[in-house]
Amino acid sequence: MSSGAPQKSSPMASGTEETPGFLDTLLQDFPALLNPEDPLPWKAPGTVLSQEEVEGELAELAMGFLGSRKAPPPLAAALAHEAVSQLLQTDLSEFRKLPREEEEEEEDDDEEEKAPVTLLDAQSLARSFFNRLWEVAGQWQKQVPLAARASQRQWLVSIHAIRNTRRKMEDRHVSLPSFNQLFGLFDPVNRAYFAVFDGHGGVDAARYAAVHVHTNAARQPELPTDPAGALREAFRRTDQMFLRKAKRERLQSGTTGVCALIAGATLHVAWLGDSQVILVQQGQVVKLMEPHRPERQSDEMWPSQDSCWAHSHLLPAHLQAQHSAPH
Repeated sequence: MSSGAPQKSSPMASGTEETPGFLDTLLQDFPALLNPEDPLPWKAPGTVLSQEEVEGELAELAMGFLGSRKAPPPLAAALAHEAVSQLLQTDLSEFRKLPREEEEEEEDDDEEEKAPVTLLDAQSLARSFFNRLWEVAGQWQKQVPLAARASQRQWLVSIHAIRNTRRKMEDRHVSLPSFNQLFGLFDPVNRAYFAVFDGHGGVDAARYAAVHVHTNAARQPELPTDPAGALREAFRRTDQMFLRKAKRERLQSGTTGVCALIAGATLHVAWLGDSQVILVQQGQVVKLMEPHRPERQSDEMWPSQDSCWAHSHLLPAHLQAQHSAPH
């Protein structure tokens, strides 16, 4: 998975034949578990994490690290899933961290907002996660599971971004050809996920959405039967999660977003704001969506309605849209 600052274009290949060699090299470079004083091999996701953020943030941590080492996408996703799953089954209370300022904020909240928030130390959690990742890699060095070796549809993905006059790049993208492997989905439907988030007033919201929208979509029970509905719910849940984080950390940024989930022969598109997806078929542009813009009368109330639009389209020919109304 690629999320974060834009990278150079590259073909997405399964790399089945590279799997054993990659594991050998990884374990040669990291022959022992990390000690508490050892530096992390990849930057931890901030200072603290809430428990609802752990799965997405650790998956992002693993995919960023493994991607930087050119891991075959199916292997990287399967390794990340196994390590995250194992860690989530353990007692995370040892990583609990509730700063004094959080306690003070809770005292100031309204009565209905006083539900306790469990925050975890991101550095310690990341160190434990990498040790779990090394252990899984060591086990798989002897026998790589089929899910990590399975061939998949080949994707040619190109990514380009320009900063224009902004001081920093505030946009984030996601390219995840191995969606099923990352979330342990074993049904016969092949899935790939791609997204762009256009940050405003900072990168925090865009980065957060790039990590958590697809994680929340994968955890929706209706994903196999109603992918558009799962994406819509994923946007809603991610928005709620970020609002809680923004309140804790006094963040002010926002983001628009558009994502495309390809499930079998169907393209599912969901969006908030004016980010867009364009489908080109035999040189002709096929209109898939209407971006949300303030000048559109139907969108005047959209920002306050917490709504996401989602469409489904059959690919590659005979495009038929199934419209999912906002709510």
